[in-house]
Amino acid sequence: MFSRISVNTVNWILITGALLLVAEILFFNTGLVFSLLFLGFLTYMGWKNFRHAVGKIFFFIGLISVFFTVVNMMAVRFVVVAAIILFAVNYRRSSREPEYIKPKTSETAVSTTEEVREEPLIRKEPLFRNRFFGRQETDEVPYRWQDVNIHSGFGDKIIDLSNTVLPDHPVISVRHFIGNIKIYVPYEVEVSLHHSSVFGRAAVFQKKHDSLVNQTLLYETENYGRETGNPELKIVTSVFSGDIEVKRI
Repeated sequence: MFSRISVNTVNWILITGALLLVAEILFFNTGLVFSLLFLGFLTYMGWKNFRHAVGKIFFFIGLISVFFTVVNMMAVRFVVVAAIILFAVNYRRSSREPEYIKPKTSETAVSTTEEVREEPLIRKEPLFRNRFFGRQETDEVPYRWQDVNIHSGFGDKIIDLSNTVLPDHPVISVRHFIGNIKIYVPYEVEVSLHHSSVFGRAAVFQKKHDSLVNQTLLYETENYGRETGNPELKIVTSVFSGDIEVKRI
């Protein structure tokens, strides 16, 4: 049923929702951005001090307030209603159109086999999974390396590369909302870092940035890309609010 939904239809819904969001911010609710930033900061401070009772209170108040603020936005209501209508229309259409299965003759089967050959694929378990909440870190015992490509909400991400054997060109890509990212890199590994942050700090080897406000950082070690025979690690990270630390180990 979902295969019947046109990608263009979904794109138009998202574009219309984005235009409604801009109109709401400019004409109907000018304080929306500041409210979300304040509530996001309140949630972040609560998460940072979650061990204390006050931190728990700040976190849940901020999280609940963000949820109801987002739900009450015109753009979100439009997207939800449009998604429900689209789902209902496609469900009704699919229920009216029965699926006919045409039996294959031997000649058809042979020609299909000759034209389309199934590509063998091996599914592997990733090191990290997409999680909205929670701290994630690599194992303290030796493990087999898999490239990292995740997005997450709240919590710290710790990636220790000292307990694995890296390929020639490993990749770490993390898109994070609130929390810190720590990456520990062996000395023989060359590094390229592309980091984007709305609020936060950065410590990349000896380079430190105590305040990052809507900034992008790009660093490379001296021998990165010079084919020295050492692994070349590419790191691409983005956080809304949080710190990044890349250090040798």
